[in-house]
Parts: sequence; C-alpha cells; structure tokens
Amino acid sequence: MTLTIRKAVESDTSALSRICLLTADAGSSAESLHDYGELPGLVYAVPYVKLPTTWGFVLVDESDEAVGYILGSRDTRAYEEHAAQHWWPNLAEKYPPSTAVKPADERYMKLLRNMHVAPEANIAFAAAHLHIDILSEYQKQGWGRKLIETAVEYLKGEQVEGEGIWLGMDPRNTEARKFYERLGFKDIEGAPVGNMGIKLADFVCRK
Repeated sequence: MTLTIRKAVESDTSALSRICLLTADAGSSAESLHDYGELPGLVYAVPYVKLPTTWGFVLVDESDEAVGYILGSRDTRAYEEHAAQHWWPNLAEKYPPSTAVKPADERYMKLLRNMHVAPEANIAFAAAHLHIDILSEYQKQGWGRKLIETAVEYLKGEQVEGEGIWLGMDPRNTEARKFYERLGFKDIEGAPVGNMGIKLADFVCRK
C-alpha cells in the first residue's frame, strides 16, 4: 500500500477524530472507555484544523483517508487563549458531565470546563507544540519519523519563538518515549513527567 503525507485540512475532521480515539488510551484504543467517542478528538485533534495559529499534516492511504497525523500550534499561548474563548465553551455546553455514564467521558466533560494549559517550563523551551498519532497497523514503518521531519521542516520557516517544539505524552506509553528519545527529544527541565522537546536545529532529518 502506498502512503503519502499531505497538509491536514478541515475535511479530515472525522478521520482525525477516529485516529485519536483509536490511540487515546496510552497508544491503544479507547473505544470501550467512551460512549462519546468523539471527545478525545475534540480535545486533542480536531481543533488543529479549526483554530488560528495551528498547523498539521496527515499520513494518507491510496484513497486519501488519513491513517495518522501530526498536528500542533506555532504559538501555544495564543492557541490556548483562542480556544478558551471560542472552542471549549461551546463544547462544555454541548457535553454536560451529568450526561456521562463512563468515567472517561466524565473526565473529558469536566476537562472542557477547566482545560489544562501548558507548563511555563514548556513555553520557556519553545512556543510550538505537537500531537502525533498513527493507527497501529501503520506504526513501526518509519512514518512517525517522517511526519516529525515534515513538521520540523515546516516550522523552520515559521520563525517559532524558542526555535523548538515540544509535546506532552502519557507516561504509561513507554514505547512512545523510546521513539521520541531515538529522535533526540529530551525531558524539559522543570516540566512534569511526560513533557519532552527538541530544538529544530538539533533534529536530524533523513530526507
């Protein structure tokens, strides 16, 4: 099967949401944890084709269906501010915690009302952040590195404050940590466990 990488667009929304759900439990599927399976994507994927300061690339199959993505913002604090005003309030109204039966749904619904923001240590490291997920059947084929290479090359032309990029990951996902470490990501000093970053100039592209 031939896979390619292209820019993410708003019409990818449903695919982004599906990928996010299928990788939301520390890299495994969270389908069984949710009655509202769209919630993980509404928090961690869909905003990046809807809101300002964002960027994204998708890994697509021969039918142009996304099977993986790398998404992020050039300016995390600006992204957070816009989302706080224009994204989370509408979702909070749509998903009241009183409608939740499963704990994971309730946790996300409460998060919509009190969304976490990036640690100051992350922002001091760099303004840009990313999220990356690939469906399991397309992992361990080099596509994760290629997606990050694509993002790094893009961000080098965007004058990102701090000239780096960071991510937050579930500490339970030890395989993901090994992957990021192989690429040169390191723990961010002063940030909670699971926050890792790399300066754009330090990332070694293989293109």
